[in-house]
Amino acid sequence: MTTWLDVPADHPFGIHNLPYGIFSTEGTAPRVGVRIGDWVLDAGACAERAGMESGEVWLTPSLNSFLAQGREAWAAGRAFLHEQLTDDCHRDSVEPYLLPVADVTMHLPIEVADYVDFYASEHHATNVGRIFRPDSAPLTPNWKHLPIGYHGRAGTVVVSGTDVVRPTGQRKAPSDAEPTFGPSIRLDIEAELGFVVGDATQVGDRVGIDDAEDHLFGVVLLNDWSARDIQAWEYVPLGPFLGKSFATSISPWVVPLEALAAARVPLPGQDPEPLEYLRGERPAAGLDVHYEVELNGTVVARPEYRDLYWSPAQMLAHLTVNGASLRNGDLFGSGTISGAAKDTRGSLLELSWNGAEPIALDDGTTRTFLADGDTVTLRAWAPGPDGAPVGLGEVTGTIQPAR
Repeated sequence: MTTWLDVPADHPFGIHNLPYGIFSTEGTAPRVGVRIGDWVLDAGACAERAGMESGEVWLTPSLNSFLAQGREAWAAGRAFLHEQLTDDCHRDSVEPYLLPVADVTMHLPIEVADYVDFYASEHHATNVGRIFRPDSAPLTPNWKHLPIGYHGRAGTVVVSGTDVVRPTGQRKAPSDAEPTFGPSIRLDIEAELGFVVGDATQVGDRVGIDDAEDHLFGVVLLNDWSARDIQAWEYVPLGPFLGKSFATSISPWVVPLEALAAARVPLPGQDPEPLEYLRGERPAAGLDVHYEVELNGTVVARPEYRDLYWSPAQMLAHLTVNGASLRNGDLFGSGTISGAAKDTRGSLLELSWNGAEPIALDDGTTRTFLADGDTVTLRAWAPGPDGAPVGLGEVTGTIQPAR
């Protein structure tokens, strides 16, 4: 499929992608835009011109109204956009609603309802276990039976480009007699994939694994900033809290799950076999998404999402198995994406092995954890139809001193 726009067939934001975001221009209100090449289509205005009444959900300052419509509406909206951008008869009427991407300001794409972060990489969980529990089995007994997760703070999810203020809190090293209070000195990143959820459910209802994709709208890149020293002191017995809740960054473009159809891959293998509610009639599938983790201009890691143990559908099914409801605009993260090789580890904790192996940067400096002024950028892409890449864009953040 080709577009009448001058967009190369191998452009990461070609006609095969069409991610959604929220944009504004000077003097205009934020609204839904769709990226095509180096342009942003004002989706609501285009739909209004075409007489598409349901397109009014694209005139709002978040994707939540569109998410509430459900999978059939998501498919119909995507089909409309494809038609507008591929049939030359629409060119004259659509072109006025195309804006250069360089001329727009991007905003948080969703009003985050609830945020949950999982722990779905066996390699990451094993590395963390070896670092913090060297005398015990690296994986806890429950890890291969259910997708482990924690409930995060929705109000501190921010869009790419937002600065991150170094968090302050309690910390206590094993050698310290008493805890101290102050700025985190072990500030870290976690390279993750975020999943945007729609078609809300009622409290008490469960979403079966074979129905999970009816609620999975699309994906964003996600950086779960982590204060390892605060986290280490607080997480026993209830898990992450202030070490995680200060900021989570996501990319501005939400890539529809439909655009990633060619990137579906089998899971690495699950042993023991999960319980029935995590199996379903179709084999659970992962995604072939390739990452770059860049710190101050140096690529320090290239994680592979296909290495993750638990699938997105399994995570969603587990999230609701107790009757917890889904809300439009829910967001859940995959957990750190790490592989077997050192250069595929998605956190500085693993890359520096808890500070024992400093990471060399191209500017001649080294890092174990983040310093004030450091900029971290995650980029990713997936294979699309006919070999064309599906770009997921990037998510970036710069560390500011504690306040």
